[in-house]
Amino acid sequence: MGLKSFIIPAVDIKDGKAVRLFKGDPDAVTVYGDNPVEIAKQWEEKGAKHLHIVDLDGAFEGKPKNYKIVQQIVKEISIPVEFGGGLRSFEAVKAMINIGVERVVIGSLAYQNEKEFLKIVNAFPEKVIVGIDAKDGKVAIKGWLEKTEFTPLEFAKRFDELDIWGFLYTDVNRDGAMVGPNVEGTKYLAQNLKHPVIASGGVGSIEDVKKLYQLKEFGVYGVVVGKALYEGKIKLEELED
Repeated sequence: MGLKSFIIPAVDIKDGKAVRLFKGDPDAVTVYGDNPVEIAKQWEEKGAKHLHIVDLDGAFEGKPKNYKIVQQIVKEISIPVEFGGGLRSFEAVKAMINIGVERVVIGSLAYQNEKEFLKIVNAFPEKVIVGIDAKDGKVAIKGWLEKTEFTPLEFAKRFDELDIWGFLYTDVNRDGAMVGPNVEGTKYLAQNLKHPVIASGGVGSIEDVKKLYQLKEFGVYGVVVGKALYEGKIKLEELED
């Protein structure tokens, strides 16, 4: 797997538009396009092997709000889609799997309602990615607005024996800031878990991607990249598969 396959482009949807937030702040929004479907197709054309879609409205409101846009994206592209944002019930997850989403990212629900979370994992084995959003060394939930008492590893260990796909580790303090990813934190998690880890947050250059790529042997599967792709700091079409 080359660098191109390692990068998972992010399509974050807010108010029907493709956007990026700065450090998880819902008021610090940059709009990159009015049509998330076209942007998703663009990343596929440039060689992306899978996509990471986030419903930001859903993350803040507790249930998916941009269902029809996600449905259209899945219909119009042929690469796998992982989706997160507001998946706080079995029914919400089922609806996404039914429209063809390959994997779902669940964070808040895993913390708040383990019974419902286990029901989802049992119904959809190897389809669930546990979202670990870290803020100042602790896991944050509810669209990053509320901090828990768990460190990322403590939180992840609760689910590592389950039939999940793996983990998505986001350093919220770096997200959308292009200040470099949390390489050590990502490595530490991956080394101590059985399931793969996807990194997220802070990537600003191809050098940042290469640092994470070197952690593949420890179980780092890929990296979600948003702003650096949208602003041309990383050009997907120029990378090798």
